[in-house]
Amino acid sequence: MARLEARLPGEVHALLKRAAELQGRTLTDFVVTSASEAARKTIEEMEILRLSVSDQLLIARALLDPPPPAPALIRAAKRHRDLVKPA
Repeated sequence: MARLEARLPGEVHALLKRAAELQGRTLTDFVVTSASEAARKTIEEMEILRLSVSDQLLIARALLDPPPPAPALIRAAKRHRDLVKPA
């Protein structure tokens, strides 16, 4: 288990302590739970891509009926095959 220490303004400490008391929890439990929930939410917001319905349809159409490869992609694939030969 790791330890975290933080310096807080008095009013923030009092606010956290009051909220913990209202929930019948210790200050440590309240802070750890609240910080964990905030961290999960932040990570989810940053890592999960949310698309509108129209954007979802565009991606689905591109996957189901992809456009032909561009000439530059064809050249790159050929160059890759020429440089990376199977062992």
